[in-house]
Amino acid sequence: MKTYNIGVIGGDGIGPDVVAEGLKVLRAVMSGGGFDCNFVEYPYSGAYYLKTKELVPDKVLDEWRTLDAVFLGAIGHPDVEVGLVERSVILGLRFGLDLYINLRPIKLYAEALCPLKGKGPDDIDFTVVRENTEGEYCQIGGILKKGTPDEVATSTSVYTRKGVERAIRYGFELARSRAAERNRPGHLTMVDKANAIRPQEIWTRTFAEVGREYSDIKQDHAYVDAFTMLMIQQPEKYDVVVTTNLYGDIITDLGSILQGGIGLAASGNIHPGKTSMFESIHGSAPDIAGQNIACPLGAIMAVSMMMDYLGEKTASKRIEDSVAYLLSSGQIKSADARSGISTTQMGDMVVEQIQKSAGQ
Repeated sequence: MKTYNIGVIGGDGIGPDVVAEGLKVLRAVMSGGGFDCNFVEYPYSGAYYLKTKELVPDKVLDEWRTLDAVFLGAIGHPDVEVGLVERSVILGLRFGLDLYINLRPIKLYAEALCPLKGKGPDDIDFTVVRENTEGEYCQIGGILKKGTPDEVATSTSVYTRKGVERAIRYGFELARSRAAERNRPGHLTMVDKANAIRPQEIWTRTFAEVGREYSDIKQDHAYVDAFTMLMIQQPEKYDVVVTTNLYGDIITDLGSILQGGIGLAASGNIHPGKTSMFESIHGSAPDIAGQNIACPLGAIMAVSMMMDYLGEKTASKRIEDSVAYLLSSGQIKSADARSGISTTQMGDMVVEQIQKSAGQ
């Protein structure tokens, strides 16, 4: 029996609560699933920093590289400097493990969850490939003469041919694999802002050059401001979207609303073939922490993505199908803290549906 070593970082706020439900669901699909998991817990969070003043040391990054995957809750504490622990944990994982793809599905399971009039599950099912280790997130820059009338803030974006090409190539390969699974033509859209930010021309040019190798894939390009408009007007036009780090962050938060809210949104931070990290994309939500009302579906769907990445396709599908059924049947009417269903109850509902579908 295959055993996976999974790092678990509960984090701050609602993070530990939603992670607990994700692990509950994972244990349900492990039962009779032909695989096992060894969970290794790590304490790094804003709360932990307040107690110890410790951020993630290099030796822990080295340990994370030996794992099969990392499952992350949420990082962010109101009493800690904004971004301090997030940079240590989240960017530590992304940059330290070179997790150069941030994969974020935008998929609607129940028409009632979508705020767009007349759009249903057949209209909203695309995936955003966000480049994950370059752009504005490289932390190149700073503030001079802070707090004075002469204060200056600078930030430098970085785009390398290697970084851009591997993200674009991943997008093409994903479009090709989705086309094969669904028996329909593949489609890849590249989003940048090269008309105004000329260094992003490296994206436009690389997309065109790599695209010559993928004549079977329909290809188009959009500027990010136009894309955000078109994504709302005609979400059915899109299949796979590849874009920069910053634009991918913004696009997918907006896209999460199309599928029912950020509480349902999951992501994979991926280095193909190596240790990768999976998380819900919501924050730590300290205002509702400890109240057992946070929606755990994003974390549960992150577990589904993790299992898919590890090659446990059946387990992944059992989780997704169970969540999809509960949403489409109306048993779960919203993917947020106003659902009227507690965090633990929602996790139990997914487990129960998994067991029913397996005839247990």
